Amino acid sequence: MYGRPMTKPRILLVDDDASVRDMLQSAMEGDGFEVVQASNVTEALKCIVAQDFDVLLSDLHMPNAGDGFTVVSAMHHAHPQAVTLVLSGYPELQEAMSAIRMQADEVLVKPMQIASLKKLIHQRLDNREPRKAISTESVADILERDFDAIVKFWTGLVEKDAELTCIPLTVDERTGHLPKLIHDLIVRLRLPEGAKNPTSIAAHEHGMMRRKQGYTIPMVVEESRIFQVSIFHTLNNNLSTVDFSKLLLDVITIADEVDSQLKQAALCYVEPKAMREVA
Repeated sequence: MYGRPMTKPRILLVDDDASVRDMLQSAMEGDGFEVVQASNVTEALKCIVAQDFDVLLSDLHMPNAGDGFTVVSAMHHAHPQAVTLVLSGYPELQEAMSAIRMQADEVLVKPMQIASLKKLIHQRLDNREPRKAISTESVADILERDFDAIVKFWTGLVEKDAELTCIPLTVDERTGHLPKLIHDLIVRLRLPEGAKNPTSIAAHEHGMMRRKQGYTIPMVVEESRIFQVSIFHTLNNNLSTVDFSKLLLDVITIADEVDSQLKQAALCYVEPKAMREVA
């Protein structure tokens, strides 16, 4: 038997409904648990990285379908011995299968009696068996591994964008410096803490090329938005392996680098030197 620790078992309670969180916290604390609340996925991930937990009790929708599975994945990576329970008001088969893939211990259908929930948690804690930690990959490694998939996904989104496709280009011209931009992003993610962030030369060259091709600044901004969407789409497809201990910082780095690249590209539209070179 994998018995409970001598200290109070700690529950991470994740739900975007404050009244539900308060009700469950009061009930669980009255039964000898220590409870930490989180109102969304971001708060939950911060708690998981910074604290230890014995139990995760998460709503499935906050407000997006499957949000709870993101939290489950993070908990299993950071605390593989934790009991993970997901509450859902919509027990569709697809969600149940997703729970299995994301290794949730159980999907509970709302509404559930508090007494039954307490009993289930105690049973799960008292019968835990040691589980191996799940192997993880850094965000940089995932982006490098799925490099071609990112380009393909980005291309597919761009080809459906009427604003961008109003200018006829070949596939290579449409892709432009995207591979180099992804490479610069990966390099940025791998920089040691405190290192100076390099300026993306590829982003500047990309802006020069887009200006020559007839892109407007709003078009360059839209293209950059699609780039960021493609990156996060790739990470979402790798939730089962991503290293959640560094995910939040990496997401911030990604947003900062993409914005920095966009700035370098946009400067080509206003710098006199750049304008002369393009003319």
